Amino acid sequence: MSDQQTPKKPHIIKTDVIIIGGGQSGLSLAALLGNAQIDTICIDRDDPKLQQTEQFDLRTTAISFGSTRVLDAAGVWDTLLTGACPIKNIDILDSQSPVLLKFLIDSVEQDAFGWIINNRDMRKALQERIETLESVQHIAPDGAVRFEAFDDYIEVELTSGLIIHGQLLVGADGRQSFVRKHAAIQTRKWAYNQHAVICTIAHENDHDNNAIEHFKAEGPFAILPMPDDADGTHRSSLVWTEHFDGSRHAKQASVLSLSEEAFNLALNERFPDFYGKVWLASQRRAYPLGLEHAIDYIAPRLCLVADAAHAIHPIAGQGLNMGMRDIAELTEILTAAKAKNQDLGAVENLSLYQRRRRFDNMAMAAVTDGLVKIFGVSFPPFRAARQMGLMGIERFNPIKKFFMKQAMGTSGLLPDLIKKGKTDQ
Repeated sequence: MSDQQTPKKPHIIKTDVIIIGGGQSGLSLAALLGNAQIDTICIDRDDPKLQQTEQFDLRTTAISFGSTRVLDAAGVWDTLLTGACPIKNIDILDSQSPVLLKFLIDSVEQDAFGWIINNRDMRKALQERIETLESVQHIAPDGAVRFEAFDDYIEVELTSGLIIHGQLLVGADGRQSFVRKHAAIQTRKWAYNQHAVICTIAHENDHDNNAIEHFKAEGPFAILPMPDDADGTHRSSLVWTEHFDGSRHAKQASVLSLSEEAFNLALNERFPDFYGKVWLASQRRAYPLGLEHAIDYIAPRLCLVADAAHAIHPIAGQGLNMGMRDIAELTEILTAAKAKNQDLGAVENLSLYQRRRRFDNMAMAAVTDGLVKIFGVSFPPFRAARQMGLMGIERFNPIKKFFMKQAMGTSGLLPDLIKKGKTDQ
């Protein structure tokens, strides 16, 4: 009989917080925790360099004024601002109506309601930021295959065979969250039978930092301002929502099936005249739309943030901004616990996080779901009443200012980081 070799013990790395998911939310949290001197490991299945390409993600994100404070505290806002485009005015239309509601930035005494940023630019800035933080490790490409919570730590095993022990595991791994599913956390969810066609549009005239939200029965048609291209071409990001149930007929009827020439004709029919001639300036991609909300945000030594906890319709542009609130709140709780030398994964900390974030997220999910249903009704008397309601908001300044603050992300149940901005350490 041959000699049996003693199997080698796997290499174990110890840290304070383990983040699974290296998108905008996971990286933002890693940067915030790193700034707070909390040892953190961020794990991502995708190659960081690939994530910085248009091939990986050509989407943009509307970062609200409130969320810029989170990114500022993370140490990346000044970098992002150089390539961001401010939203200074927002026009809201319904069906074939003229502009019914107009938000003007001059009336709220701020620089902008928000900024449009390429997702890939945001990932790049955050990746570069965490590389400068001694307390943060970025492991990618790699992924988690299992995890198990114990009394005083949680163990995560990676595809590579690496074992990590931490006080807390954070699931920041999106709508299809492995963390949420592996922890057997149930969700409430439904599809809208819609998808959003995303692309970049070039246009003859300057957008003047205007954003358009045109509500139609099949879903919103949103035009978001972007910086000019390197050659001076004016650009905007387009979110074209349409009915889509996955059937063969829906695929054939989708604007994705149009030739570029036919698509450009359709664009010129839909865009307001002040843009002048418009044309496609990127690939077109589609993303299915639905609502999904975790029944619990927490489990033993584990919590969920951003899309892993709540994924909503983009009708109000608040998806990532809700995630930024989660991240800011969790950072405040963990920083306070670290200062008191407490167990970061203690149930008291996790329960506090869930209590502070769940109601706010549920409220926003309910609002966006309601908007989808309200603006999806084309029955003429209902549509007329809806348009009168928008006109009423336009004429009643206190209500209008309330909605403008909502758009800026400066109202609701806000973490101190968003209310006050960062403070010197």
